[in-house]
Amino acid sequence: MGFDAGAVRAQFPILATQVHGRALHYLDNAATSQMPRQVLDAVVAHETTRRANVLRGVHALAEAATEAYEDARVALAGYINAPDAAEVVFTGGTTAAINLVARSYGALLEPGDEVVISAIEHHSNLVPWQMLRDRAGIVLKALPVTGEGRIDLDALESVVTGRTRLIALAHVSNVTGAVSDTARVVAAARAVGAKVLFDGAQAVPHGAVDVQALGCDFYAFSGHKMFGPNGIGVLWARAELLDAMPPFLGGGEMIRSVTLEHTSYARAPHRFEAGTPPIAQAVGLGAAVNWTLALDGEGAATHLRRLTALLLDGVRDIPGLRILGPEGLQARAPVISFDIAGLHPHDICTILDAHGVALRGGHHCAQPLMECFDLAGTTRASLQVYNDEGDVEALLSGLDDARARLA
Repeated sequence: MGFDAGAVRAQFPILATQVHGRALHYLDNAATSQMPRQVLDAVVAHETTRRANVLRGVHALAEAATEAYEDARVALAGYINAPDAAEVVFTGGTTAAINLVARSYGALLEPGDEVVISAIEHHSNLVPWQMLRDRAGIVLKALPVTGEGRIDLDALESVVTGRTRLIALAHVSNVTGAVSDTARVVAAARAVGAKVLFDGAQAVPHGAVDVQALGCDFYAFSGHKMFGPNGIGVLWARAELLDAMPPFLGGGEMIRSVTLEHTSYARAPHRFEAGTPPIAQAVGLGAAVNWTLALDGEGAATHLRRLTALLLDGVRDIPGLRILGPEGLQARAPVISFDIAGLHPHDICTILDAHGVALRGGHHCAQPLMECFDLAGTTRASLQVYNDEGDVEALLSGLDDARARLA
């Protein structure tokens, strides 16, 4: 029996919504995915049966909340095959996770040390390093992008030097869908003793990731892109790095002891989780991981490859349309960005919205990449397991209408 996208779709209440009197065709998953009923129920159950603060309380609700929060950490550790759940730090999302590394690991760097990024990065994996450069005097270097929308790893040999301390790259591009050759990146870093951070925001939503197999040192991702709530994300880092890094934020819960003169800090992960954490969101993310693991992973991947091929084939013959990224299925995620000559992405998205099709138009927080392609922005469609042929057909029909009305 094949993968049943209809049965999966039925688990997402919001997909029964109508917009402008039409069925919703949600194709903005790279920005935010929807939540299945199991995740929604987990959040409601937490808030209605064990809402309390975590870690310090000894009453029944506080202990239940702490257990649920730490169970979520264990679930996330399993999902990415972390050696120890204590290496999983809950953050507000990928942006917060990368900022944590830029602040805390960045505090260990010296003027002249080099951090390598690429021209394909989301602003969340660019701006924090620019801020570190301006604050601490590091040298920020960028790998170029190929015409196919991939990071040009042939440039590693000339860009990475003995002063390189960190290579921070997207695992999957949020614009082109290109999947990075992580083994090649890690090998280049290890050759000079550098660390590696992967921005996994667009990789983790499409299946479990094995950080041990990747061989990286930091891995960051967001819950709202992988069927979980907003406001929750994860930074995974090797234990020895977390132990060496100073805290990013100060306050409650991240301390061991405090006097008026001195503070000592808790061990990781809690030293990086100052204040009241996003408890219900973490519980929801744990539920999202458990829901994802219950899927037929191979069937889901095959389903998404088929939909991606259908979409690529459908747009390929549209006059004036240019795909930014791989035109085939090899080493690419179901994220398809395109430009139609003479048509503004926001105008396209507005017309498609009237068809019930939710897309994303703009620079996708990747302005340097847009400059590489001499574009102000693109239109982006991004698929998830609950999408089906009807969603692709609605997109293609809407594009025909947009071209007719905007030409």
